[in-house]
Amino acid sequence: MVCIITGDIIGSRKIKDSWLLSLKNALKIVSEQNSKWEIYRGDSFQVEVKPEDAIKTAAYLKACIRANKPADVRMGIGIGDVKSKRKKLSESAGDAFVNSGGAFDSLKQAKVNLAIKTDFSDFDEEINVLIKLSLITMDSWGTVAAEMVKLALENENILQNELATISGRTQSSVSEALKRAHYTEIMEMDKLYRKKLNQIFSK
Repeated sequence: MVCIITGDIIGSRKIKDSWLLSLKNALKIVSEQNSKWEIYRGDSFQVEVKPEDAIKTAAYLKACIRANKPADVRMGIGIGDVKSKRKKLSESAGDAFVNSGGAFDSLKQAKVNLAIKTDFSDFDEEINVLIKLSLITMDSWGTVAAEMVKLALENENILQNELATISGRTQSSVSEALKRAHYTEIMEMDKLYRKKLNQIFSK
């Protein structure tokens, strides 16, 4: 089982392309430097990650792009098997790719910027409700909130005062930005997602 995230940058033609470098760097980080990512058609991308990392990866990519306001990103998360692996990710095939494409195609109709699709409809229904709730805050991240979420996800095992040192901000401003971004609640959603995913895969 693998996770494929298919995405594109919202309104990319109307905004400066500072998001492009952010996207490339983010894809390198989430794919753990193994080149399992691709940018195509100028503003669309695909990346392969571990299924358990799907929510955290989506939040990280969102933060990286939202830090380049007014840029935003749409993403479809697909989990499943891979039948044929090609050098180019977009030329590979399997349920993971079909599900990712299906999730991405459903975004406009559902009027959301993030959705998940697996072979387990009950699981999808449950997780997509959580995602919709999380988007209430994620879609409104300002530049500072997005930057702090990005930094927090890159440095998960450090204290807030260390995060403040890295960011060049005061601890109180870091704390306030993460609170505004509802970082703790998003990490709780990530934890619940991992638990539910583990339950369906262990059956």
